[in-house]
Amino acid sequence: MNTFDSTFAHTVYFWFNNPDNEADRDLFEASLKKFLDNSKFAKTNFIGTPPKATREVVDGSFTYSLIVTFESAEAQEGYQKEQAHLTFIDECKHLWKKVIVYDSLGL
Repeated sequence: MNTFDSTFAHTVYFWFNNPDNEADRDLFEASLKKFLDNSKFAKTNFIGTPPKATREVVDGSFTYSLIVTFESAEAQEGYQKEQAHLTFIDECKHLWKKVIVYDSLGL
């Protein structure tokens, strides 16, 4: 994995229709990893699941989180249009009921 790039962070949260379905989770993880391995734009990535948090300020309602860093906002725009990303969406969009994206520019 490349060094974390603090220029641009793309954070995505996914809520699944059937979060306990192992086949759905396996498909999502395989498709997501294939996509990230083939992305020409993503510098670093982190795929996560919610921990068992005990603090009220922690939202653990999502099924998966994804954090991807880019060297520029333009690189993130390229990522959105690249075939690997479009294939991932096509393969997995039926799995989720909600997706929220937070994009951030580094200070």
